[in-house]
Amino acid sequence: MQLKIMPKKKRLSAGRAPLMLFLCQMISALEVPLDLVQPPTITQQSPKDYIIDPRENIVIQCEAKGKPSPSFSWTRNGTHFDIDKDPLVTMKPGSGTLTINIMSEGKAETYEGVYQCTARNERGAAISNNIVIRPSRSPLWTKEKLEPIILRNGQSLVLPCRPPIGLPPPIIFWMDNSFQRLPQSERVSQGLNGDLYFSNVLPEDTREDYICYARFNHTQTIQQKQPISVKVISVDELNDTIAANLSDTEFYGAKSHRQRPPTFLTPDGNTSRKEELRGNVLSLECIAEGLPTPIIYWIKEDGTLPINRTFYRNFKKTLQIVQVTEADSGNYQCIAKNALGAIHHTISVTVKAAPYWIIAPQNLVLSPEEDGTLICRANGNPKPRISWLSNGVPIEIAPDDPSRKIDGDTIIFSKVQERSSAVYQCNASNEYGYLLANAFVNVLAEPPRILTSANTLYQVIANRPALLDCAFFGSPLPTIEWFKGAKGSALREDIYVLHENGTLEIPVAQKDSTGTYTCVARNKLGMAKNDVHLEIKDPTRIIKQPEYAVVQRGSTVSFECKVKHDHTLIPTVMWLKDHGELPNDGRFTVDKDRLVVADVNDDDGGTYTCVANTTLDNVSASAVLSVVDVPNPPFDLELTDQLDRSVQLSWTPGDDNNSPITKFIIEYEDAMHEPGLWHHQTEVPGTQTTAQLKLSPYVNYSFRVMAENNLGRSLPSEASEQYLTKAAEPDKNPTAVEGLGSEPDNLVITWKPLNGFESNGPGLQYKVSWRQKDGDDEWTSVVVANVSKYIVSGTPTFVPYLIKVQALNDAGFAPEPAAVMGHSGEDLPMVAPGNVRVNVVNSTLAEVHWDPVPLKSIRGHLQGYRIYYWKAQSSLTRNRRHIEKKILTFQGSKTHGMLPGLEPFSHYTLNVRVVNGKGEGPASPDKVFNTPEGVPSAPSSLKIVNPTLDSLTLEWEPPSHPNGILTEYTLKYQPINSTHELGPLVDLKIPANKTRWILKNLNFSTRYKFYFYAQTAAGSGIQITEEAITTVDEGKLAMASRQVDIATQGWFIGLMCAVALLILILLIVCFIRRNKGGKYPVKEKEDAHADPEIQPMKEDDGTFGEYSDAEDHKPLKKGSRTPSDRTVKKEDSDDSLVDYGEGVNGQFNEDGSFIGQYSGKKEKEPAEGNESSEAPSPVNAMNSFV
Repeated sequence: MQLKIMPKKKRLSAGRAPLMLFLCQMISALEVPLDLVQPPTITQQSPKDYIIDPRENIVIQCEAKGKPSPSFSWTRNGTHFDIDKDPLVTMKPGSGTLTINIMSEGKAETYEGVYQCTARNERGAAISNNIVIRPSRSPLWTKEKLEPIILRNGQSLVLPCRPPIGLPPPIIFWMDNSFQRLPQSERVSQGLNGDLYFSNVLPEDTREDYICYARFNHTQTIQQKQPISVKVISVDELNDTIAANLSDTEFYGAKSHRQRPPTFLTPDGNTSRKEELRGNVLSLECIAEGLPTPIIYWIKEDGTLPINRTFYRNFKKTLQIVQVTEADSGNYQCIAKNALGAIHHTISVTVKAAPYWIIAPQNLVLSPEEDGTLICRANGNPKPRISWLSNGVPIEIAPDDPSRKIDGDTIIFSKVQERSSAVYQCNASNEYGYLLANAFVNVLAEPPRILTSANTLYQVIANRPALLDCAFFGSPLPTIEWFKGAKGSALREDIYVLHENGTLEIPVAQKDSTGTYTCVARNKLGMAKNDVHLEIKDPTRIIKQPEYAVVQRGSTVSFECKVKHDHTLIPTVMWLKDHGELPNDGRFTVDKDRLVVADVNDDDGGTYTCVANTTLDNVSASAVLSVVDVPNPPFDLELTDQLDRSVQLSWTPGDDNNSPITKFIIEYEDAMHEPGLWHHQTEVPGTQTTAQLKLSPYVNYSFRVMAENNLGRSLPSEASEQYLTKAAEPDKNPTAVEGLGSEPDNLVITWKPLNGFESNGPGLQYKVSWRQKDGDDEWTSVVVANVSKYIVSGTPTFVPYLIKVQALNDAGFAPEPAAVMGHSGEDLPMVAPGNVRVNVVNSTLAEVHWDPVPLKSIRGHLQGYRIYYWKAQSSLTRNRRHIEKKILTFQGSKTHGMLPGLEPFSHYTLNVRVVNGKGEGPASPDKVFNTPEGVPSAPSSLKIVNPTLDSLTLEWEPPSHPNGILTEYTLKYQPINSTHELGPLVDLKIPANKTRWILKNLNFSTRYKFYFYAQTAAGSGIQITEEAITTVDEGKLAMASRQVDIATQGWFIGLMCAVALLILILLIVCFIRRNKGGKYPVKEKEDAHADPEIQPMKEDDGTFGEYSDAEDHKPLKKGSRTPSDRTVKKEDSDDSLVDYGEGVNGQFNEDGSFIGQYSGKKEKEPAEGNESSEAPSPVNAMNSFV
C-alpha cells in the first residue's frame, strides 16, 4: 500500500501515544542504497550550450548510477551515434563520457551538433539534456581603409567599432598604441555596442591612435581594429584647410561650436523597445550629445526602480536591473539635460521567461500494490508545454502500463507491480528554452535498514539544537520511533522534533539531555534499530572583547580577548585582520589574550577579529581600528564648461584616512600677473566634487584643491591645466580715493590702484576728475598711467572738492565711479582761542575753559586744542626758576579740559592754541594761576647726637617738599622698658624755624622711640621715626667693677655658660618660628599701643631700629648696618633692618649684630600706656647680671 506523505517536520505529541512518523517518499529524504535494484539516474552531464575550444580535445560528460550498472549510448542530431565506427571517439569505461581526439587529427567543426546520452538497465532508461556542441570562433577584422576624421571644437562624434561576430561575443575596449585604456567621462564613453561616443569634442581629443580591441575569452585572443585618426581644430583652421573644396561658410561658421541643447546619439527616435528574459540582467542605454555635456537621468513611468537591484553604469548612461522579473516590465524614460534644455526617450521593456520549475518530478519508491504520483509543474512566458517520456520514448508510443494514468502534468500510479518500474522524463518547453527532468518509479519489497553508523557519539553545545541522525530505507516506507535510555519508553515530550529523514532534533539541548538514544524503524517486512550517544558541553564565551580604537600613525594599540570554555574542550584563539590572516610583520605580537600592534601605519586600519575555536563551536568578537590622519590630496582635476566668466572644476577626492572630509578649499594662481602666488577662490562641502567657479577677465588661471577633515588640511593637489580668460573692461574702480592737500595751494588726489588680477585687460589707466564742491565749475579730467597719485596745483586754501577716479583699459571704461569729497591744502590757523578761564579745583588739579575759534579762521581740519602750561616760580621763595613746559591736547571741538598732577603752593602760567592738520595757531594771552598749599613731605633727615645720662639732642633737615609754609614740627616720643613695654607718649610742638632740639630730664640708660613730622596750614606731613638710648649711670658702672672678683669664680663662669647656651637655644627657636610665619606676643603688644594721632602714610619714610611705617617689608640686605651717627634718611629707609622687626624686640649688640624676635606684619604706631607682659630682651637679661 502507498505510504502517507507527512509534513516536512512534526513536533512530537505530549500525549501517551508512541512517537511515530510516516515519512514522505522524496529523493531528498529517501535515497535507495546502491546495493538494491534501481533504475538509472543521471548524476553528471555537460551544459546544454557547450562552446568548446577548437584547439583542445572535445569531452562530453555523461555519468549515471543504477543497479545493475547502466549501459550508455548516444545520439547525434537525433540519430544514433555509433562511436565504434569513429576512431577519434572513445567512451570512458563504466561511464558514458565521450572524448573526441581532435588534437591529433580532425577538425572541431566536424563534430558540431546536438548530442544526447542515454543510460539504461533492466529497470529503465534515463536521458541527458540535448547538448549543443559549438566550437568557439575569434575571427579577424576585415581590412578597411579608415580616413582621418577632422571636425570642429564642440561637435559630437561617434567612433564605430563593429567587431567581427565571434562565439561567444567578444569583450570590447578602446586603447592607444601603448595599450593604455583611453580615459572616459561623462563627455566620452563607450556604448554597449562597443562604439566610442563623444558628446562634444575638445582639442585634447586630437590623436591618431583610437584603437578598438576585441577580446575573445574562450580562446584567450585579442583582435585589433585599424587605428582611427581624429583631429579637432578651430573654425578658422578648418575653413583654411578645406576652403578650396567647400564654400558653405555657414556650415563652418561660429554656430557649430556654440552651446546647444542635448540630442540623443543612441537610441534613435523618441521611443524604442527592449525584450529580456527573466533572471537575466536588463541593460538600458541612452547616450546624448550637446554643449555643455548633458547629464542623464532615469525614471520608470509607471512605478519606481527596484532599490536593491538597480545599478547605474557608464556615468549613468546605462541603467541595469539584475535578476529581472515579469514585474520589471513597463516604460522606462531616460532624460538628457544641460543648461540649454532637456530631451527624453522612452524604452518599453517586456520581460519574457524561459520555463522554470514550480514542482519538479521526484524519484518514487513503492512497494507492490501501493499507489503514487509523479508531478511535473513549470511556468514561463509564454506558458510552457508539458510532455512526458517513458525510458526516453514519448509516452504516447511507449509500452502500455495498466497501473499508469496520465493527467496533464501528473502521472497517477495505482497498485503497482515490479514491472511498473521505469524512468519517466518530463519536458517543459516554450520558444525561449526547455527543462528536462528524469524521475524513476522503483517497485521494491525491502525490510527496514538503518544506514547511520551504530553507537555514533554526538557532542553538542548547551542551549543549541541537537540533531541525532537515523538515515533509513525500506519498502514499504518504515515508521520511525525514538527512545531514550536502555529501558526508556518512546519519547513523548513536546520538546522533540522528528524530521522526515528520521533525524531527531532537540531544539534546545540541556545538560540533562545527555544520554543514549535508540532509533527504531518498522514496516510490515521487519524492524531495525540503532543506538547513538549525546554529550552536552558548556559553550565557549568571550568574556573580555576587543574594543574600538582610534589612533594616530606611529602609536601603539592593543586589543584584549579573554575566553572561557568547557574544561573538556581545548580552544584555539586566533586573530584575523579584515577576515584574513594577520600581516607577517614583527610589529604584530600576540600574547595569551592580547594583540599588540606597534608603530601603527595607514595599512593597519581595519577590522580585527578574535576567533576562539573548539571542535564543537566557535565564537568571535571584532573591533575596528581607525588610523586617522589629514586627507590625501585630491587628484584628477579637470576643467569643463569653459566660458568667459565661469568654468566648472571637478576632481577626485583622495583617501580621507578614516576621518570624513568636511570641505574642499579651492585656490587659484594667476600665472600672468602673480606667478607662484596662490589665492583663495572658494570652499565647497566635503560631499561635493565639482564647483562652478566665477572668473575674472584677462587672467591666466590654474587651480588646485585641498581637502580638510577634523585633523587638518591635506597637501594641495597638482595644479590643473591653465585657462586664459578674454580681456574685458574693468569691473571696478580704485578704492580708498582721497583728496588732501600737501601745501596750502594744492590738492593731492590718491587712490588704491587695481592689481593685475582686477585690471581685466592690458593698458590699465585711470581717469582722474575734480571740481569745487560749492561752485558751478565743470569737471576737470585727466587720464594718467597706472599710478596711485595725482597733484592739482593752484587751488585756494582748504576748499572742499568732489573727486572721481575711474579705471580704464584697452577694452573700455569701468562703471561710472561715485564722487568722494576732499579738501585742498591746509594752512596754519589765524586766530587764538579767546576768553581763557582757569578754575583751581585743589592743590594738584585745575580746570581750564576757552571760547572756540571760528571755523573759517582755522583754515583746515580741526584737530583739537592744545594747552601749554608751566610752573613759573615758588610762592614761598618768589624766586623764578625755569621749568620745562608741559602740553595737553584735547581732541575735536572740546572747549574745556582738566590739568592734573600740579604741584601744591605753586605759580603756574598757561596758554591755549587751536590745532589743525597743518599745525598750531597763535597762542592765547598767558593766563596765570596759583595752587593752594598741601601737606609737606617727611623731614629730609633725623639724627640723635650727644646722648647724656638724662638728655638727647635731635637734629634734622626740613622737608624737601614743604608744599606750603611750615607752621611747626611735632615730636612724639616714649620710653621702652626692659620688658619691651612702651611707656607713656609725650607730645611736643617745635617752632618751624628750628632744626635742633635738646630733650632733657630723661631717664638714664633708657631706650626711647621718636616720631617726627612737619605741618602746614593744610595739615600734618609724613612722619619719620628714630630710636636712641641715654647713657648708663656711672655709679652702677663702679658697682659692676667691684663685682669682677665674683665673675672670676668657676661657678659664675659655669652659670654664664649655661645662660649663654639657653639664650642660643631661644634664638634658634625664635628664628624657626619666624620662618614659619608665626605671630609673636611682641607684635600683639605693639598693636595694642598704636598712636591714634599719627596715620601711617603710603610713602617711604626714614626709620630706625625695629620700627617701620612703610607698607612693604623688604628683605634684609647683606651687610646693612645702622650709621654710626644714628641718622636714617628717607631714601635709605627701604634698606633698614627695621623692615624685619616690630615693637621693641629688635636690639643691637655692641658689635652691631642684631638680636630679637621677628614678625611678618606691618608695624602700628605706639599708644600711651605700659601694660606689656612680654618676656625680657636677652640683652637686658645679660645687663642684669653685670
